[in-house]
Amino acid sequence: MKDNDTDIPLSDALEYHQRDRPGKLAIRATKPLSSQRDLALAYSPGVAEASMAIANNPSDVMKYTARGNLVAVISNGTAVLGLGNIGALASKPVMEGKAVLFKTFADIDCFDIEVDESDPDLLADTIRRLEPTFGGINLEDIKAPDCFVVEGRLRKEMDIPVFHDDQHGTAIVVGAAIFNAMRLVGKNLEDCKIVSTGGGAAGIACLNLLIDMGAKRENIWLIDRTGLVYDGREADAQKAAFAQPSDARVLDDVIDGADIFLGLSGPGVLKADQVVRMATSPLILALANPDPEILPEDVLAVRSDAIIATGRTDYPNQVNNVLCFPFIFRGALDVGATEINEAMKVACVEAIASLTHEGASDEVAQAYGGQSLVFGPEYILPKPFDSRLLVSIAPAVAKAAMDTGVATKPIADLEAYRVDLSRFVNRSAPLMRPVVATARVTPRRVVFAEGEEPRVLRAVNDVLKEGVAKPILTGRLDVITKQVSLLGLSFVPGQDVAVFDHTDPAIAEEYGAPFHSMRARDGVTPELARKMIRSSDTLASALHVQQGHADAVICGTSGAFTDHLTRLEQVFGASGTDSVFATLVPILLESRTVFVADGYVNSDPTAAEVASICRMAAQQVRQFGVTPRVALVGHASFGAHPTETTIKMRQATAILAAADVDFEFDGEMRLNLAFDKAERERVLPCGRLTDDANVLVFPNLDAANAAINALKSLADAETVGPFLLGLKGAAHIVTPSTSARGLFNIAALASATNRHLT
Repeated sequence: MKDNDTDIPLSDALEYHQRDRPGKLAIRATKPLSSQRDLALAYSPGVAEASMAIANNPSDVMKYTARGNLVAVISNGTAVLGLGNIGALASKPVMEGKAVLFKTFADIDCFDIEVDESDPDLLADTIRRLEPTFGGINLEDIKAPDCFVVEGRLRKEMDIPVFHDDQHGTAIVVGAAIFNAMRLVGKNLEDCKIVSTGGGAAGIACLNLLIDMGAKRENIWLIDRTGLVYDGREADAQKAAFAQPSDARVLDDVIDGADIFLGLSGPGVLKADQVVRMATSPLILALANPDPEILPEDVLAVRSDAIIATGRTDYPNQVNNVLCFPFIFRGALDVGATEINEAMKVACVEAIASLTHEGASDEVAQAYGGQSLVFGPEYILPKPFDSRLLVSIAPAVAKAAMDTGVATKPIADLEAYRVDLSRFVNRSAPLMRPVVATARVTPRRVVFAEGEEPRVLRAVNDVLKEGVAKPILTGRLDVITKQVSLLGLSFVPGQDVAVFDHTDPAIAEEYGAPFHSMRARDGVTPELARKMIRSSDTLASALHVQQGHADAVICGTSGAFTDHLTRLEQVFGASGTDSVFATLVPILLESRTVFVADGYVNSDPTAAEVASICRMAAQQVRQFGVTPRVALVGHASFGAHPTETTIKMRQATAILAAADVDFEFDGEMRLNLAFDKAERERVLPCGRLTDDANVLVFPNLDAANAAINALKSLADAETVGPFLLGLKGAAHIVTPSTSARGLFNIAALASATNRHLT
């Protein structure tokens, strides 16, 4: 039942917080400040222009300052986690942590602000005066009922989103869990009996949101530390709204027939014998931390039909506010929302719930030990590290804000907004955008050689959803069907996706003859040809393309790169233009994208081969909508130190010059010169590059591969590909580490390319 063991030694936690520089936050400048001119623009006199523009038009503050992406995480430390009233100062590590989550999951900048004030009205006054600084306010760890007072005042008095995460973040995630659980067991929320323990801020917010979702107030039974909230009992207004006309007084009196138990109280509140008396297929949300109201194993010991969620990471179905708050703020900030209203919260609930039905992404599945995360009793909520949460929730929240009239900056094209957000989830999205757009126009048939591989199947699921190709899976239909079911994917093999079983003797017979004719003089007999086809999914898939049944092939999720290349070469051969094979790897840095060749195929290419690689790389780069500028890289620049490699790169440069190619290039040059226009022009004023290079061609495989891996490791860069160059047919070889998203990118490129055998 447990997902993992997350016990952390106290010493590790303290060492983490003091490592390098103390705390978890720092401020980073977003503009250069390296010259007198920069200083004049950043501060005096240039800053006056921005200030005057805002004075004349206050809405310009979003154009000229960071306010539109800045949230305050504010607490007075009166109800910190399960630690209680530990004070504002002691709450600071928690608030810093919250700010880190905002930044990590939604790229929202935060200041944590700890206010030493226990009076709720004075606290509200303090926060209200901060409105000029921030685009939104996230209240945190303020005790009930003070939190209701503070939030209520701020929502009325401020024109920016105010969100108390302990209340509404918890409510949203609880709402998503209940939405999915009731769908799973076929119950309607409006008919469900709900028993809730905990009359604090989170508990009340959960119940209010459930009513907005359709729950009936008369079906809700609220128990706090003194017992049932009933008509005639003294209680604050928030609790009194749920008072029942009943003689019942304690949990045991009302648990019979309950469909949902919502625990936001303390350990051991719910007993096993009470679980037995609940309705069929009950949902138990035991959310007290670290010790829940009842342990999942104790529930399952008496009820096999129960669905259980906790607030812990070591059990399935963790109710974690990080599923919500970064993304609801992202959507609210991006449309300039003046508040976060109930419609926006419900939109967030529905988006979280909906994502669960898509199954886990490949990245999430790997992070959780490859376990099958399919919508069901142990998967009613996405995992916190599911990168798709941002793209799912923020647009839904933005739309709800616009629909309810609280958006001051409406987004005209929500689909474009979704694509723009995807850069946070997938850094390759901007680079791949023109390729994906081209692929969607006329999606081609792309055969995946390792069609039984889970990563491949997840990629195919995305390929179908995005419409970038018509995928074909090489493999056994029964195996693929079983895998698709285990992964919870939405397509039907053999129906939505064609399956090509290369182990079928009839296929081996059909393709054996043409392959034998290609390789008869290489010692390939008819019998060997049939055997090779049955044993090599790459060879069979390539022949599927060569015979006109597909347009492109993708292989390489297992096995050696060179083995796959050999099989592809046996079928396709080299292109008519260039007789060399190579790879191109886009490397996505924070400030730019560079393309590197050749890091996988040629150990020591000749000058003519280097020139060919330059031509093929430039052609490929254009498919990304990028104008290629090629640097032929060596350890010295422009004849300064003639060695075997620099002479080779100089000769390659001369070959390109003589060929009068249609792209900018220059070499040989040191790597730093490729990105330093001023120094490049000082060294060689008559150089050919008009701007920084974006394609780097190295003299040998060692240098190119080292550059790729150094950038990945040291610059936190993301790579795409590799993309195979030089084959007569459209084919690509990935690496065993390629993710499902990487396979999707390759499929889009394979579908978009013009090099197809038909």
